[in-house]
This record gives sequence, structure tokens and C-alpha cells, in this order.
Amino acid sequence: MYEEPRILPFGDKGIVVEFGNEITVECNEKVVNLYRILKKESKKGIISMIPTYRSLLIKYNPLEISYNELVKYVSEKIGREEIKEEFKPQVYEIPVVYGGEFGPDLEFVAKYNNLSIEEVIAIHSAPLYRIYMVGFTMGFAYLGGMSEKIATPRLETPRTEIKAGSVGIAGNQTGIYPLSSPGGWRIIGRTPVRLYDPEREKPILFEAGNYIKFIPVSEEEYYKIEKEIQEGKYQLRIYEYLNH
Repeated sequence: MYEEPRILPFGDKGIVVEFGNEITVECNEKVVNLYRILKKESKKGIISMIPTYRSLLIKYNPLEISYNELVKYVSEKIGREEIKEEFKPQVYEIPVVYGGEFGPDLEFVAKYNNLSIEEVIAIHSAPLYRIYMVGFTMGFAYLGGMSEKIATPRLETPRTEIKAGSVGIAGNQTGIYPLSSPGGWRIIGRTPVRLYDPEREKPILFEAGNYIKFIPVSEEEYYKIEKEIQEGKYQLRIYEYLNH
């Protein structure tokens, strides 16, 4: 991580605040910290912000705030700590049915890593995965924390369609497809939880700085939860991340 964050121009209507050149929890916490401070204050002229692994992109209207004014304003906010007291990271428990038609690549992942299917499920569902950033498609969370024991290369030929909610592995990363789309990740399971729902008050479920915990469920439980979601009765379990 850099001793002092770098503030760099991004075209004529944006700046990038870089906190380091490596992906670490500490660096990402700085990004999320600044993002939440600026979001809370709603400075006139700031149009949007995108937190990433190690930097924050800030887009602005140069007719409302100049580049120099924005750099000065952001510089004053960097390093403030009080926001951490207000922001309590949360853990989302995401039910997943592993294998079968829901996870056609689970057996391959097991064989590739010389593990049993049960071991892959146990290893994959054990950690708390940090949400470093959200992007690529609406609601896709970039997660950190997967064990190298189940790291598996992508498909040589991507599938033309992967169903929404599919849980996959690509290299040393794991993730959930929020929408049906083409993709080359190894699919090991699926969740009925809707990561993106335009009808919801908060369309995108996840936010950078929080955590995900995968909970293995049976096929019967999957369909039960899916029905409850359709009827608007399902309550996703969310609790405070206590190890922060």
C-alpha cells in the first residue's frame, strides 16, 4: 500500500484515488472508507463513484466543481476514521445447491484438485468472502478469500448461456452470475437469491466492503426458497461482521 494515496486525472471529468498497487483487505478498506465518506456528504458536482480493489473512481461535473477544487476536497477527506464507526460490515448468507444440473462442473473441479465432491463443497462454503468491488454486469461481486485448494482454470470454450444465480470458479476466484449470460467459469452450484432485481428498492444486493457466506442447501430447500422469493416472503439472513 502507498504511504500516501495518489490522486490522478481520469479524462477531463474524473479522478482516480489510488491507495496501493496490490490487492489487500487493508487497501480495499481505505477505498470503501473514502467512498462512504464522500457518499454521505453528497458534494455538489460529484456525479458518481466506483470503488474497486485498490482505487476509487470519482466522476464529476467540471461546470459545478473544478479539478483542483475536487482534488483539494478529496485530499481533506482521505484518512478520516469516524466513518468506520458508522459503517458496520455485514455478512450475507447465500444458500447454494451444489452439483447436479445446478453445478455441472463440480465433479471436474473435484477431480482436477484430487478432492471428493464433498470436500470441494466443504472448502468452498467455509470462508467468509470479502466483496472487494461490484461490476462487470449489474450486481456481479468480485470476491476474495477462496482457498487455492479448489482453484480451477476456466472452460476452454465458454458456454453461450449460464443461468442467473450460478456459482462458479475461475482460477483462484469464485463468484455468482447475477444475470443469465455467456461465461467461461466452472459452475459448481446455484443460488435462488436474486442478486439484481430492478423492482427492488435497492436493485443491487451487494456492496463493496461487506462479506458473503455460502450455505449449502438441498435441491428441495432450493425450490422452497425460490418459491418464497417469488411470493415475496423470503428473508435473506444478514448479520454484522464481528471480526472487523
